[in-house]
Amino acid sequence: MSELFDAVDALIASRVPLPPAEERKRLRQAHGLTLDQVAAALKVRRATVSGWEAGKTEPRPQEREAYARLLEKLAELYPAPDPAPAPEKADAAAAVPAPEQAAPVVERREDETAPAAEPAVVPRPAARSGPTTPTRRPAAQKPAAAGAPAGAADPRFANGPLAVVDVDADGQVLAYCTGGLVLDVPADSLPSLVEWTLAEARLGAPRLSGPGKDADPLLVLTMRALAYYGLPATLSEEERIAGRIPESHQAVEQLVRAKWQLTRRGFGPWARIYRPATGSGRACVQLCIPSWNALDSRHWGSAALLPPADLARVLGTYAARVMTPRGSTAVTGLELMTALHPPTRASQPDADGRRHSQHNPGSLGTDPVDCAPCEAPDGHPLLADLPRFHVRGPGEKLDEEAYDWARPLTDEECMRTHLVGIDVNMAFAAGANGLNVGLGAPVHVTNPVFDPKLPGSWLVDLSHVNLSRVKAGKAWVGLDGSLLPSPFTPKGDRPEGPAWYATPTVAYAVELGYDVAPSEAYVRPESGRYLDGWYTRLRDAYLATMADLGVTPDLAPADFLAAMEGHRALDPELAIVVSAVKATVKGGLGKLRERPRGEGWRPGQPWRALSRPTWRPDIRAAVIARTRINLHRKIVKHAAATGRYPVAILSDCVVYAADGPSPLDVVPYQDGKPVPGGFKLGVNPGLVKWEGTQDALWGGGLREQHQAPELNLARYIKSGDVTRDDSGR
Repeated sequence: MSELFDAVDALIASRVPLPPAEERKRLRQAHGLTLDQVAAALKVRRATVSGWEAGKTEPRPQEREAYARLLEKLAELYPAPDPAPAPEKADAAAAVPAPEQAAPVVERREDETAPAAEPAVVPRPAARSGPTTPTRRPAAQKPAAAGAPAGAADPRFANGPLAVVDVDADGQVLAYCTGGLVLDVPADSLPSLVEWTLAEARLGAPRLSGPGKDADPLLVLTMRALAYYGLPATLSEEERIAGRIPESHQAVEQLVRAKWQLTRRGFGPWARIYRPATGSGRACVQLCIPSWNALDSRHWGSAALLPPADLARVLGTYAARVMTPRGSTAVTGLELMTALHPPTRASQPDADGRRHSQHNPGSLGTDPVDCAPCEAPDGHPLLADLPRFHVRGPGEKLDEEAYDWARPLTDEECMRTHLVGIDVNMAFAAGANGLNVGLGAPVHVTNPVFDPKLPGSWLVDLSHVNLSRVKAGKAWVGLDGSLLPSPFTPKGDRPEGPAWYATPTVAYAVELGYDVAPSEAYVRPESGRYLDGWYTRLRDAYLATMADLGVTPDLAPADFLAAMEGHRALDPELAIVVSAVKATVKGGLGKLRERPRGEGWRPGQPWRALSRPTWRPDIRAAVIARTRINLHRKIVKHAAATGRYPVAILSDCVVYAADGPSPLDVVPYQDGKPVPGGFKLGVNPGLVKWEGTQDALWGGGLREQHQAPELNLARYIKSGDVTRDDSGR
């Protein structure tokens, strides 16, 4: 008889009702249970529970009753939310916006005021009855910057692009996400932390371009989290030099045993942990370890010392407006170029309906290209046949760098009371805007006709350009050329014969009213405005963050100066974001000509960066040349209108002698308008802000102290302090 009763019980158990598959998952997540925990309680495999929740399989009788009991108890604790009432048809119709006309494309010069782009404001995630893990709120949370999401619009990344992982006083691991969201982390080992991130955390960010890839989730590990997961709080000197912990470390061995891999740079401050992609799926998590100097204080300020919630806010704002950090700001700047212009895209379906990977027009492609010999830095394999101690001159080497120029003050300038420094906002980003750059390999030509629309490097003699008589716009003007730097050399010296120049430099000689006759060139017929999207993304990030700090493009000059005076104190954390955005511009451009770093490299041998399609010294040279030319153009028009000449220039900072301490004593305004084509105060890229002021006696005393009559005062105008021995050469 007992066998019959058992059979009846089994029959009843096989028909115990279960909630729908999606409700099973909701209930488990609402209680903070992982798949592993449920599987262990029911003595089944993790994949079995996952199949039940996906509706692919159903429990067998011996597990069904216990599983039903679990779900019943959870449903009592977490009842399903009432469904939202369906909107009326009239309301639904009214909610559909009318189609808008396409906005016209307006091309702007780099010095024109462009309105700040409205940041994409992503709403905070709605309260869910069944979050991935229980959420907590920190006691005090600063509001996210406008446009910085609490979670992404894409439901796959509902909790935002990243999380700062910390451990509280009770030993609970917490993940601080953007927007103030805090998740309990059930992972007790590094491999399980990676698994949890990919399976349950819902972290990441959608691609920036159609053919691109979604951003991998980023976990930032605090020192308490490092200790919890068996990692050192800091790197030893040997590890710091190597940039990684050894492969024999127990944390690395744990990952290897769990079938995870590390990229070639190993487990360092910016580690990437992955499994090879299967199909279109990616399984990769990036780690950022601030105490291992992942966040360079030169670019991220005190970010590494911030509490977890505040650090999540800083990095989350940067991720939302620029991209999820992929390493240093320089690495991220370079990766942003690729993210906006992926090298490949899917083809149209072939006869069998299949798509294939093909070149994405407007990108740099998948294969590196050799630079021209004149564009190659010293030690490049193209120069391997040069004598060991050979020093290349202007006729052999393209030398497009930023200004480092100064001159002695005139007697009239010595009578003025102050030295005032003005600085160009996002100067190198403005130099990239609208710039036509080469996309393919260089083509060598002799005796070419110069074409200002053709990117390349040109061997031409510009020594005949006389700055005492130049065209400013359409009119010829007379200037004191001895008080101006040459626009053609970084040191401001007048050229003495043929030299290599990038297209923007030669084009400026033509603009000044002089003929040019190149004898040789390396040109790139395949070209495009590759950096336009990069510029726009970084410009919008900069302007949106400055607007959060109270500095907007519509401010009058005096109001702009007042807003700039206290903007960092208004929100120091967002000021860190501004610094990081600016570092992303300069660092990304620098990576286009990355030099060897250790690696056992010897001159004449290739180094790792040369294998990248994004190793493009010609693009870097063109941007720097255009930035320097943009600055010189403003200086010329300012001199023509005011009779004032710079006394020192360092990169994007210009120092003038003035009768007062304010930039308004340097940048004249008439009826509220600046000199056309000259300097203009404002927050937009290409406009200027105040850099610093010192009294005139300071400049003379500094040069006398260092016995350097041409010491570059722009280097010290901000603080007034000389931090190193400087001979002015």
